Amino acid sequence: MTKKNSRSNINWPHIARLVLASRTLDEIEEQELTPKGKVAYQFSAKGHELAQALLAGHLTHPHDGATAYYRSRPFMLASGLPLAEALAAGFAKTGSPSEGRDVGVVYSMRSRGGVTVLPASGNVGAQYTPAAGWAQAIRYHQTVLGDKAWDGAMAVAMGGEGSTAANGFWAALNIVTTRSLPYLFFIEDNAFAISVRAGLQTPGANLAENLKCYRNLNVLQADGTDPAEAAARIAEAVEAVRAGQPTLLRLKVVRLMGHTFIDTQAYKTDEERQAEQERDPLKRLRDFLPDLDWDSLKREAEAEVRSAIQAAEALPDPEPATVTRHLFASVAADWQPAPPQADGPRLNLIEAVRRALESEMTLNPRIAVFGEDVGVKGGVHGATAHMQEKFGEGRVFDTSLNEDGIIGSAVGMAAAGLLPVPEIQFRKYADPATEQLNDAGTVRWRTAGKFAAPMVVRIPVGYSKKVGDPWHSVTGEAVFTHTLGWRLAFPSNAADAAGLMRAALRGADPVLFFEHRALLDSAAARRPWPGDGYTLPFGAAGRLSEGEALTVVTWGAMVYTCLEAAAGLDGVEILDLRTLSPWDKESVLASVRKTGKCLVVHEDTLTGGFAGEIIAAIASEAFEWLDAPVQRVTAPDSLVPYNRSLMAEVVPTPKKVRQRMDWLLAY
Repeated sequence: MTKKNSRSNINWPHIARLVLASRTLDEIEEQELTPKGKVAYQFSAKGHELAQALLAGHLTHPHDGATAYYRSRPFMLASGLPLAEALAAGFAKTGSPSEGRDVGVVYSMRSRGGVTVLPASGNVGAQYTPAAGWAQAIRYHQTVLGDKAWDGAMAVAMGGEGSTAANGFWAALNIVTTRSLPYLFFIEDNAFAISVRAGLQTPGANLAENLKCYRNLNVLQADGTDPAEAAARIAEAVEAVRAGQPTLLRLKVVRLMGHTFIDTQAYKTDEERQAEQERDPLKRLRDFLPDLDWDSLKREAEAEVRSAIQAAEALPDPEPATVTRHLFASVAADWQPAPPQADGPRLNLIEAVRRALESEMTLNPRIAVFGEDVGVKGGVHGATAHMQEKFGEGRVFDTSLNEDGIIGSAVGMAAAGLLPVPEIQFRKYADPATEQLNDAGTVRWRTAGKFAAPMVVRIPVGYSKKVGDPWHSVTGEAVFTHTLGWRLAFPSNAADAAGLMRAALRGADPVLFFEHRALLDSAAARRPWPGDGYTLPFGAAGRLSEGEALTVVTWGAMVYTCLEAAAGLDGVEILDLRTLSPWDKESVLASVRKTGKCLVVHEDTLTGGFAGEIIAAIASEAFEWLDAPVQRVTAPDSLVPYNRSLMAEVVPTPKKVRQRMDWLLAY
């Protein structure tokens, strides 16, 4: 028997089987597997199953993309995730989406003929901007690449009402409405975010009512536990999105169990619990489909789940030795290092960045450049000047002022096959994007290599030639060397910037590309253009001077501070690391074994600065060659001040570096 609604044909027996399978799986976990310790984290989806199963039935386009959250297992099952794989995730076994690396309900799934489910995040609200990036990629494939296969595709982000209070939700809302992207906010409102009631998430506890005034947003509501109403509204929402209308659908559902297995829901009244039981979508589905043999369906569902449990339990545990794999790409670069041309025109650092980026954009139409002010203005530092004129607004475009949205959307674009090159205007402004930066770096590891988020994030850093201040002068590179999965380039001259930019754009990992403000238009950093094919591998330090008395390790603008400090001294060997993730440990150790003395100089603050990592490696692997204590010159634990005299007390000067060099040479 198949019931129909006015908008689409629904295979209701199939929906019933999916709902029963999900419900049975939850109940066996709650009653058997979790109490026995076989499942560590149990997030029940009881009450959410019907709406999710109905949504999945519409996402059949091979380029549809979705982001899920921790209560989205019914959607995953309805989208093609086998029960055994879902259970393997809960058991932390191989054969699961993360191969035992991530929480069992944090799913991802490559397209199996229909929707691609991007890697979920354990952070609430982090799912919205990657889905916006997927929607942006749909538009890019259609209009820039001319790929008709993407016509009609859509993106959907699923979340509870609590997640709509998060920064990521509002960032995505602005992105998709200002750019009219094919995007569905699928909000499952069960009225509780753990124990916090919806009225503390949004005024009046109804986000849809509040957003009816939002321009360019189609707002729909439905009872997600009512089969006919939910089916009609979900079909209407999907139809609107595929026609190009950003849509938010708020579905009132019930969360029949606690937030997790240990949550007793003591914060709900008896009347509330009884009302939720009355609205149980499984009960309402049975009433809606009275002619189905529900007893047989339930027996079949239990048999399927029991069989899947046996299959999942038989899978091996992950091999412990593999735990560090997949942090970075394992594929070799498709280029070989080449010497730079010596007769090119002299360029400053920012011109070299722009020229390298433009040459790669000409070769690779998948590269998209975006951020605040990068379009018509050409970037606040001029790095993207005239690029929009050359490549069009589809490839070089401005964004809303939200770094979470910039980086989060880059993740979705990368998942959809593009190569995003977002700009963050200053290092300090990357802080609001911390959540997305952390997630992007660990995508490959969390999915055991099934997904990755290659991108190049350009960030001007450090003080300028004329002035500093606490907000625009941060380098803070040590934080990012500790941000897993990211490569970090920090060139000190135009030729290195061009070579490292090209290597980053041809690599397979996310890269943070630091451009020091004091070097952007500095005569000292100018170099001949090294050629359109020049690449510089990461992890290869530059030797700026030869010596046998003292090793100096530095990077960024401090390269020139050290060169000035060493003027007139004999035996000083200066190494410019050029990249910090990875850093050229072997060259540093080889130099220290030769000189017996080492000074590390950086602009970042003392405590927790990257000099500590370098010094630790020297102490561990070259201690017996040392003739003096390893020293460092850094900024004190202080912000960069606005007053120039105060700034000179913070940023290392040639005088301070020379004093430490003299001390070491005399030791």
